[in-house]
Amino acid sequence: MVIDARDSSRLAAASAAITGPGTVIPIAGDVADPAHRAALAGAVTDLGGLDLLVNNASILGPSPQPTLADYPLDVLAEVYATNTIAPLALIQLVLPQLTPRKSQVVNITSDAAVEPYEGWGGYGSSKAALDQITNILAAEQPELRVYAVDPGDMATDLHQQAFPGEDISDRAAPESVVPALLRLIADDLPSGRYRAADLAERDEPAVAR
Repeated sequence: MVIDARDSSRLAAASAAITGPGTVIPIAGDVADPAHRAALAGAVTDLGGLDLLVNNASILGPSPQPTLADYPLDVLAEVYATNTIAPLALIQLVLPQLTPRKSQVVNITSDAAVEPYEGWGGYGSSKAALDQITNILAAEQPELRVYAVDPGDMATDLHQQAFPGEDISDRAAPESVVPALLRLIADDLPSGRYRAADLAERDEPAVAR
């Protein structure tokens, strides 16, 4: 297993908490950095292939979030670089390791990709683009399972950035979404866009928009 995060200390703590068989390789870095992506792909090659790729890294952009009329375009480019371009770039690098294994790709998206929330134009549009990348990759690579997963509101650092100074402790803990993600992976569901809430609550999860 190869895992990464921008914060090396939190990555080390997460790595130490993983139990079970197999090797865990933590590689700290920014997925928007080509050298970091190359290091991840190299580690996957050394392990002999990849069964599952999860693209979860995201940045919000400005906090508090501006309207599109005032959105700084240089910052928008950074948001797209992390939220949209980097996942595709990593997929391109590891695709030779994925295709022969009939593997799975999970791209973490957001309800902001489909809902017109004021102030979420930068982040939301970057996730909408990721949704469409997911759709097209699934069409072009039918031997893979390719998923976009909307985890719902969670009490994460990114979500806190969107609401500076507000108490977001009423949001779900990130670990509460894990069972839904595990179900998606274990059940080998058709490629598509899924909401974690549907995966957790319905006998037959509905493919969302």
